[in-house]
Amino acid sequence: MATLDFSELKKVGHIVKYNNEPHQIIWSNFMRTAQRKPVIQTKLRNLISGKVVEYSFKYGEKVEAADVARKKVQFLYADDEGAHFMDQENFETITVPKSLAEDQLGYLKEGMETTIITYEGRSIGLDLPIKIDLKVIEAPPGIKGDSASGTTKPVKLETGLTVNVPLFIKAGDSIRVDTRSGTYVERSN
Repeated sequence: MATLDFSELKKVGHIVKYNNEPHQIIWSNFMRTAQRKPVIQTKLRNLISGKVVEYSFKYGEKVEAADVARKKVQFLYADDEGAHFMDQENFETITVPKSLAEDQLGYLKEGMETTIITYEGRSIGLDLPIKIDLKVIEAPPGIKGDSASGTTKPVKLETGLTVNVPLFIKAGDSIRVDTRSGTYVERSN
């Protein structure tokens, strides 16, 4: 049983065991008030059910790290069952249920390498790269002279995902998208 140090709870992305289930820290805030022990307020996503809970960890509280394994895989396709991946070592097909991968499917391209997180032998989620490059397939034309206002327009990407981008982005461009927030980062080559 590995326990986490109090300061490690500040890091977004850590996976902890909370109520005997794996939860990923998706937001944290360190607080220290006069004459009280410090606390770290967190939002935790249950990696099995997908529900988000809020919890404040107190200084000195024992927090167990969830015993999760990570495995490199290659994305094959998605259907009504979920997302299907090929294990890079033994070439077996691994399926992540649609309920666990639904909000990440828009970032997956056929043949893309990623990491599956497993807990007690079953797939519980994906560990996507923070930024990925996707091609714009549909984009409304930008209005000439309207680039200084910082306005955006929605574009459709090769995976079906819709993202708001600056007006100068056009169909055929490749853009970099942040997989944590689903926002445009920059144009890529």
